[in-house]
Amino acid sequence: MGVLKLQQDRLQWATRAAVSAWSAFDAQLVIYAALLTGMGLLMGYTNSYEAGGSPFSLGSTFGRGLVWAALAVVAFLVAAAFDYRWLKTFAWPLYLVNIGLLVLSLAIGTGVGGAARWVTIAGMQFQFSELAKVLMAVVLANWITSRRAKVGGLFTIVGAVVLVVPPLVLVAMQPDLGTSLVFAAMLVGVLFVSGASLRWLAVGVAAMAAVAPFAWTYLLRDYQKQRLISFLDPSADPLGSGYHVIQSMIAVSSGGMFGQGLTNGTQSQLDYLPVQSTDFVFSILAQQLGFLGVLVVLLLFAALIWRVLLAAWRSEDTFGLAFAAAIASMLLFQVLVNVGMTIGIMPVTGIPLPFITHGGASLISIAFGLGVLQSINLRQVRPKW
Repeated sequence: MGVLKLQQDRLQWATRAAVSAWSAFDAQLVIYAALLTGMGLLMGYTNSYEAGGSPFSLGSTFGRGLVWAALAVVAFLVAAAFDYRWLKTFAWPLYLVNIGLLVLSLAIGTGVGGAARWVTIAGMQFQFSELAKVLMAVVLANWITSRRAKVGGLFTIVGAVVLVVPPLVLVAMQPDLGTSLVFAAMLVGVLFVSGASLRWLAVGVAAMAAVAPFAWTYLLRDYQKQRLISFLDPSADPLGSGYHVIQSMIAVSSGGMFGQGLTNGTQSQLDYLPVQSTDFVFSILAQQLGFLGVLVVLLLFAALIWRVLLAAWRSEDTFGLAFAAAIASMLLFQVLVNVGMTIGIMPVTGIPLPFITHGGASLISIAFGLGVLQSINLRQVRPKW
């Protein structure tokens, strides 16, 4: 009887633990991410339809998007099932792997115009800079955790900067200015949310501003400089550096309140707007779905980022707080810059719009990051018996 009673108690405990863990599962986080992924697939469908051929073929934008979405679901589930606390143990090896992958990209990577952003392995292309964002979130969270008693100190801030600079520079050398700036945004977001001294943060921002002239002279290429200048007055070079921005603003403004309808956008049908499935996908979305469609997408992003921040505030350890802050900063910065450049208030830097921009590396990396957040949510619950 005693053995039977012990087994019943164990079964009861396991059941209660499972129920408690399930109650911590953030269904809203999953719903918002899924809806945004659906919007991205919708844009992929319109792009494939307008390009001709069957949108459902694996070679089409939509077909590849379906495959990447499926892989993203797997990445999310694996990360959610994995105990995030092990990431603290592997943080430094992951950092070295991160640096190694970025160096490999520079060594053998390919891309448009001599860029070294994609590495081809077994016939598949990988953009390691996208994975580097999530790995950097792990490294920063681990560093803040190790310094949790002295988060506001100068050494903590300097140490975080030292960790971020190598991947930032390696990505900038690809060259990929937009993604390198994401690392800087993540750094500021993690330090701010973790409670770093605002005084030292202000000093750090001032130091970055002081380094800007050096970066302008020695790091940026001529076409990047022209992009940064052209957003101030795109009409100065309407057929050159200002062409993308002008066509993008035409697409956005022509959408009106309700849009021109799926597959009916003039800028996309006539192929006036380049890279419409990647950098300027938001322009096509605005033209085809109008102001209401844009509003829905922006509200979904706001809701998703809110759930990420909520995971940070609910976290019972510093690692969860810092990791969630990094992911929220990454998403917010990319949305602001991508949307801003499509309407002419930000320079064109090539930053993808999360979930919407066509690209497997970005979607799978974000899904993995959100999966880690879900793992953090599930493992904060402690049984009360």
